[in-house]
Amino acid sequence: MTRYSALDVTDDGLVAIVTMNRPATRNAADATMHRELGDIWADLAAHRTIRAVVLTGAGRAFSAGGDLPRMLETQRDLAVQDEVFDEARRIVHGMVNLPRPIVAAVNGPAVGLGASLVALSDLAVAAETAFLADPHLGVGLVPADGTAMLWPLMTGLLRAKEFVLLGERIPAAKALEYGLVNRVVPAEDVLSTAIELAHRLAEIPRRALADTKRILNAGATQILGAALEQALAAERQSVTSPEHIARVQAMVDAQPQ
Repeated sequence: MTRYSALDVTDDGLVAIVTMNRPATRNAADATMHRELGDIWADLAAHRTIRAVVLTGAGRAFSAGGDLPRMLETQRDLAVQDEVFDEARRIVHGMVNLPRPIVAAVNGPAVGLGASLVALSDLAVAAETAFLADPHLGVGLVPADGTAMLWPLMTGLLRAKEFVLLGERIPAAKALEYGLVNRVVPAEDVLSTAIELAHRLAEIPRRALADTKRILNAGATQILGAALEQALAAERQSVTSPEHIARVQAMVDAQPQ
């Protein structure tokens, strides 16, 4: 498998464990991590022995979402915008169409892109201390990479609107109640529980499992096929909006010098 630098990819028998590995930034997706999250799924699909995947984060967070320096680059550079939105497209399609099940081990906060990665997974195990949130609108961005399209399927339209429009945190227990994760366990048990589930999935005959994942994802695939390009175009427009530029600058100004 291709060597990765922002992702740590290890094998546990038939299970690949993909760890977002920028703990100092709570696994915020910088240019390298975002690109690698776009690349990894095709590599895993081509891997002959991998039968299931666990996705998790290093340290105390699953993923804090976008990386502030990358946000600034995306505002200012059309070539960077091309890269970012092509990568977003490949992340969404790569996860939904991967012919292997993905189990998210949500070891801590899953925010923005992090929440989308959970929604795009096939099963999700969350730590009791974890939460989900999509604060795109709070920084003037259209959320195009998962939650706005998938949360309505998972939790109902009105509830999804509340979470996406207001950007409020969804504690793990509520995420379980609302159908956004499958299990909530103590933080120390998140990864082992996810790996156990992945190994159970890996024992299912490969073709039947792949075809069943495709059938279960049929509704999501239809929605993504109809709306993803429109959503990405809307988010790309919002990247250069005065509101987004002003709010990101305020975040920059608030950082310790």
